[in-house]
Amino acid sequence: MPEGDTVYATAHRLTEALGGVTLVRVDLRHPRLSTVDLSGCVLTRVVSVGKHLFLRFDNDVSFHCHLGMDGSWRLYSRRPPINHRTRAIVEAPQKFAVGQSLVEMVLVSTKDEKKLVGHLGPDLLARDWSDEHLREAACRLAADPGRELGAALLDQAVMAGIGNVYKAELCFLLGVSPWSPVSAIDPEKAVALARKLLVRNALRPMRNTTGDPRRGRELWVYGGERRGCLRCGGRVHVSRQGTRVAYYCPRCQPGPTAS
Repeated sequence: MPEGDTVYATAHRLTEALGGVTLVRVDLRHPRLSTVDLSGCVLTRVVSVGKHLFLRFDNDVSFHCHLGMDGSWRLYSRRPPINHRTRAIVEAPQKFAVGQSLVEMVLVSTKDEKKLVGHLGPDLLARDWSDEHLREAACRLAADPGRELGAALLDQAVMAGIGNVYKAELCFLLGVSPWSPVSAIDPEKAVALARKLLVRNALRPMRNTTGDPRRGRELWVYGGERRGCLRCGGRVHVSRQGTRVAYYCPRCQPGPTAS
């Protein structure tokens, strides 16, 4: 599933390519939206909120979508390939943006965007991030001290933007297993570290949490079951945590493990 940094980068690319441009055609391939006509509108900006995207138009309408498990937006300079997974086509003179496998597609008044994402915790990539956001996210994280940390980090109602990759890397950097209770860590430290990692990677072509640019050494434990832990060289274990996979190094991350 695309994580917050991927969605943020998608919003940035779409805005760079189509922001301020008068659109020739907007084809939204959803039964409720198939008759909507946004041709002649200007795409003012695309914004991300956690894992959600809003394409804002100059008529005070926003197109909301979520990338789901494998959704994406791609840009083309010529007529793009279209298939059964295509859900949105935004066309401008000599430019096309195509949304594939999008979910939660809906049009709303721009002023009502909050109604669709009001249930989320603070957005870790919010442009106006402040100490108040940090404290709120930390408070939400600490609200259930006995909850498994890995599950709490993935809860978008706690803070928005973390997916399975960052869950694994955060737990590693905090020095505890994903099954450790939230009470085992400092909530404010965890939130600050989460934001630091997402901001650092927001516009990078290749996600990196280690600071090591060499190929294959970008992530501490995620996907490292064959390579091993980059810190101690020990085996990286892979187990299920709820419905998701959890990667961890038992040497570097003491604490409870999968039952």
